[in-house]
Amino acid sequence: MADVAHTTPIDATPEEVRALLSPLRSGVTLVLYTFGNAFAVGACVRVAHSFLVKDIVLVGDEPHYEKASMGMEKYEDIARVAGEEQLFARIGTRPLWAVEKDHATTSLYGAMPFPEDVVLAFGSERYGLPESVLARATQVVGIPMYGVNHSFPVAIACGMVMGEWARRRYARGVVV
Repeated sequence: MADVAHTTPIDATPEEVRALLSPLRSGVTLVLYTFGNAFAVGACVRVAHSFLVKDIVLVGDEPHYEKASMGMEKYEDIARVAGEEQLFARIGTRPLWAVEKDHATTSLYGAMPFPEDVVLAFGSERYGLPESVLARATQVVGIPMYGVNHSFPVAIACGMVMGEWARRRYARGVVV
């Protein structure tokens, strides 16, 4: 069985930790819309760190609550863009998967294999993703849910999608 936990020295500087983790990072980019819940964005940064994404792109100018990331923001490459035009310029032609229940064309569990350099976009908990992002998306993925609740908290959705990405990646024998 592969080692599932990689730890760094507790007294290492953020730069040393970044250097140690760099070869373990995936090609995944996480895109988060910041409007509506600064705490959720911070929690998503913490979750993304646990999966060692390539980078995190925050769309919008609202702050995120760094304390919710439990300090993980200092180990991540976080960029901020104003809107879709800058987002699309940054990701170029990379495959974009929009995670959006109301416009889903496939289930997370039935989606095609995750591309190595996939961009995973999550909307705000209040407004979801803009139409321009849905139109640009390679896949619009929904997470199956039951009951009367309309949506998962975005940090939970990030964890579920990245957990499925990791499950498939390690099932293919990719070991870090």
